[in-house]
Amino acid sequence: MKALLLENIHPAAVARLEDAGYEVELRKASMSEDELLAALPGVSLLGIRSNTHLTERVFAGAPDLDAVGCFCIGTNQVDLPAATAHSVAVFNAPHSNTRSVVELVIGEIIMLARRLAEKTTRMHDGIWDKSAAGSHEIRGRTLGIVGYGNIGSQLSVVAEALAMRVVYFDIADRLAHGNARRMGSLEELLATADVVSLHVDGRPGNAGLFGPVFFDLMKPRSLFINASRGMLVDTEALRERILSGHIAGAAMDVFPIEPKAQGDRFDSPLRGLDNVILTPHVGGSTQEAQEEIGHFVSGKLVGYARHGSTELSVNLPTAGTAPEPGTHRVTLLHQNVPGVLAEVNHAFAEAGVNILGQALATRGEQGYVVTDVAAPLDDGTVEALRAMPQTVLLRTMSAPAA
Repeated sequence: MKALLLENIHPAAVARLEDAGYEVELRKASMSEDELLAALPGVSLLGIRSNTHLTERVFAGAPDLDAVGCFCIGTNQVDLPAATAHSVAVFNAPHSNTRSVVELVIGEIIMLARRLAEKTTRMHDGIWDKSAAGSHEIRGRTLGIVGYGNIGSQLSVVAEALAMRVVYFDIADRLAHGNARRMGSLEELLATADVVSLHVDGRPGNAGLFGPVFFDLMKPRSLFINASRGMLVDTEALRERILSGHIAGAAMDVFPIEPKAQGDRFDSPLRGLDNVILTPHVGGSTQEAQEEIGHFVSGKLVGYARHGSTELSVNLPTAGTAPEPGTHRVTLLHQNVPGVLAEVNHAFAEAGVNILGQALATRGEQGYVVTDVAAPLDDGTVEALRAMPQTVLLRTMSAPAA
């Protein structure tokens, strides 16, 4: 059994997969389509972060692949319909690095308000620039959070603890935390906020969300932060507003085009600007967060490989907890049509097999049945289930004895 982990995934993931019996290959960089197609034969588990893109072509050319672990929050880099069509389970870590991103944003708000980025640059250049010009406290300032999910809402709580006022806007109906106020529109938020921080997802409709129109609606001399998705922001438009003075400073952790590997050259229109903080997509890259992500996602991969649990899968129906010791499990991914469960149970009854436990879940065009039995199925019953016209993928496995 082989696992391939890309993009410097934390050693905690390596250890957990090796403990489960996998031969693990760890690589520091992401891979292109062609590189993936060359590397994936024989690989059943693949771990990636945000820079590796998994396309229909990749899934079609990787028949041995059972599951993908995205060791990050998002899954926009994965063609999920293609993964589903090829019966590949996809998992991620939706909450594991929330605190790390929040702490980075809070630090950037303070640094931008105090203009510390340009102060430290001048000190390194040997220039003593002891001036309070343009330097402000964040106390009493209004933070506008665009996207009020896990990260946005926790940022709201921490910002309030620092005596900031908080307003937010989200297309979903999100409950306010503390004294935060929901804005009726993004335009209303931009007209109100002294600091605007983006925390929205990377769905295609959000591409280019922040361009000239929204930048011009921001308050004069306000601050802008993006620690969510690089494709959201028109960086040329941001550069123009910083040079004109309309925006007093910005912090960017994500970019429309990012280098593939450690040490590669980075280019951006925002390089060299005063009071602009540029960081290399490290919002969730603390040791604590990466260790937690490594442990969490590898655990989901092992759970799927060992006992068919799709709990927290982002593309397959979710069913299946750990089986009781000594039992045998049959998992059936199937077309979501009426009567499948009846056919499955008829096959068990014909074989004289007593069902100890069973779960069924559906999602879209697929269903997933997890059945625990006391003894292994005979080859004939397995083949009968596999031959059902609705069957997409059948797996059998045994739980170790207590």
